[in-house]
Amino acid sequence: MSNPFTDHPHHVGETYLQHLRFASGFGLKMIGGGLACFMHGLFPFLFKTTGSRTIRSLHDVITAPRGHAHSAPAPIRQAAE
Repeated sequence: MSNPFTDHPHHVGETYLQHLRFASGFGLKMIGGGLACFMHGLFPFLFKTTGSRTIRSLHDVITAPRGHAHSAPAPIRQAAE
């Protein structure tokens, strides 16, 4: 039987909680960029590049491989002797 809460996250290689974190963070960045664009419309001297930078950044995030790659632990670095 299909589970609507886990089918899509599993399809992109994530758990439900990983997907929730990723999608929520992405959405908050979209809201921030949108608010910056709105403020720029009212006050053209503010946030001149924030909207376009946000779009480029989000594009890079959404087109990068997802799933286990972004949730894997960072490699342990050993201190130089």
